[in-house]
Amino acid sequence: MRSGIRLGIDPGQARIGTALSDPSGILATPLQTVRVDGQEYATLCQIVVEQAVDFVIVGLPLSLSGAWTESTRQARDLATKLSTMVTVPVRMIDERLTTTTANRTLRATGTSQRAGRSVIDQIAAVTLLQQALDSERQLGREVGWSIREVAEMSHD
Repeated sequence: MRSGIRLGIDPGQARIGTALSDPSGILATPLQTVRVDGQEYATLCQIVVEQAVDFVIVGLPLSLSGAWTESTRQARDLATKLSTMVTVPVRMIDERLTTTTANRTLRATGTSQRAGRSVIDQIAAVTLLQQALDSERQLGREVGWSIREVAEMSHD
């Protein structure tokens, strides 16, 4: 497993949650929520540069059955476009239930769903990035799929 800062991205239609790992790839922490407003790619590229990111991990929201949905296609499109704009590898991982886990985490802390709306996407990004980091350590290699592999498994 290579060391380096990883950027976790939880894509959404209105907001994109982001999280960063430490350089050793052990711990994921929330970074910011990026609005989908036409400037999201510029903002994500700026994060990659300013945070000295070495790898980007984007969540691929498959349905519980593993089927592709409109959200899956949108996440694939985001990762594909981002991969042409940054000089670091972009990989995608299955992120089923990360938002559900993030909502459960907020409820456990006593935070209302309304109050947590501004951070829920960051928590989901932390969840998917931490899962990727833990899997990398356990397997001793990068996890997820390359953009090319995701394109080959597309259901369009």
